[in-house]
Amino acid sequence: MDTNTIAIIILISSFILLILLRFPIALTLIISSLVTVIYLGVPWAVIGQQMTQGMNSFSLLAIPFFILTGQIMSEGGLAHRIVNLARLLVGRVRGGLAMVNSVASLFFGNISGSAVADVSSVGSVMIPMMKKQGYEADYSVGVTIASAIQGVVVPPSHNLVLYSLAAGGVSIASLFMAGIVPGVIMLIALMTTAYIIARKRGYQKAEPVPKAEIGSVLLHGILSLSPAVIILGGILSGWFTATESGALACLYSFILAFGIYRDAPLRSLGKILIRTLRTVSMVFFLIAASAAFGWILAYLQVPAMVTDLFLSVSDNPLVILLIINILLLLLGAPMDMAPMILIMTPILLPVVTSFGMDPVHFGIVLILNAGIGLITPPVGTVLFVGCAIGKVSIQQGTKAMLPFFYALLIVLLIITYIPEVVMWLPNMLAK
Repeated sequence: MDTNTIAIIILISSFILLILLRFPIALTLIISSLVTVIYLGVPWAVIGQQMTQGMNSFSLLAIPFFILTGQIMSEGGLAHRIVNLARLLVGRVRGGLAMVNSVASLFFGNISGSAVADVSSVGSVMIPMMKKQGYEADYSVGVTIASAIQGVVVPPSHNLVLYSLAAGGVSIASLFMAGIVPGVIMLIALMTTAYIIARKRGYQKAEPVPKAEIGSVLLHGILSLSPAVIILGGILSGWFTATESGALACLYSFILAFGIYRDAPLRSLGKILIRTLRTVSMVFFLIAASAAFGWILAYLQVPAMVTDLFLSVSDNPLVILLIINILLLLLGAPMDMAPMILIMTPILLPVVTSFGMDPVHFGIVLILNAGIGLITPPVGTVLFVGCAIGKVSIQQGTKAMLPFFYALLIVLLIITYIPEVVMWLPNMLAK
């Protein structure tokens, strides 16, 4: 075997070994990269240079602002107001609370961009409410965790920013626009599944919002959704960059949560900042580690080898996309979302672009695959959080989630094989 082949074996085997030993993913990426450059005789300083270069992007500054906005909105009690707005819109349908859950998760995901934040905030409101109204605990958890996945696709998801970085600077505005229609399709699929289950199990409509409260519910619901409007409107209008829009939304959220509603005391701001700092530190460390790992992959020409491998299996794009989806779904079960985006993008993007797939289209496909992995055992973060909130076992939560899981798979196939679903709005933006 030649030197490059041995280096690839060292890189992959050390990566797998460290994962099995439960090393943190960022350390795993750095250690496996270091071991490989030592074998290759490349100076160690290259790893540090690539880590620094990987974080040297102005677009990355948007991520802390997006995360902080979601944390403020969650701590400030905005989830209750979003749930009330969703109850006003869809609560009078049979099985209405499940519908409310899906809509509220879409709305909150439109602010936080995080499935974990979504299930933590909306789930803490909706799961007890559904149980009180006679819904089984496991079903309440199942619909909550599946609905939370909408937050990874709809803008302003910070995962889209990560993909933009990993893909070499794909337009964030185009990615944000591309996530809107798939997000709506996901909502329709989840609500349809919930309605079918409601008819089968005899679930009733949700309690109506009193007429005297309709105006207040609308007002506070719209105010609570305004940070997302600020971010999207600022970016799409060209008035602000993603970073500037995130900063403005963060300021607005602070005024709304601590100055107008005052559901949380100002002293809780310290805890919010600490949680945000921890999350941002982990994300940025992972980005730096992935940059070094990605450089090693490129140095060893792994993306070109993977492209040749896929094309040797089949030259039919439909078959290749099916194989890629299966691969990503399998990887999503043990791998968390951010490392999956940062590692798999430089490997698979050359494959799909070789037969003409738009990088924006592939980004949505990749991120939905990774999002589905968040509700899949054995390492489904959203699944674990939802089950903890609902006080059900992982087995119960997984079984109850399956009908919604199948609905999400159908959506995945739709957005994979019908590019217009994803690309319609970005193409309109480009005109």
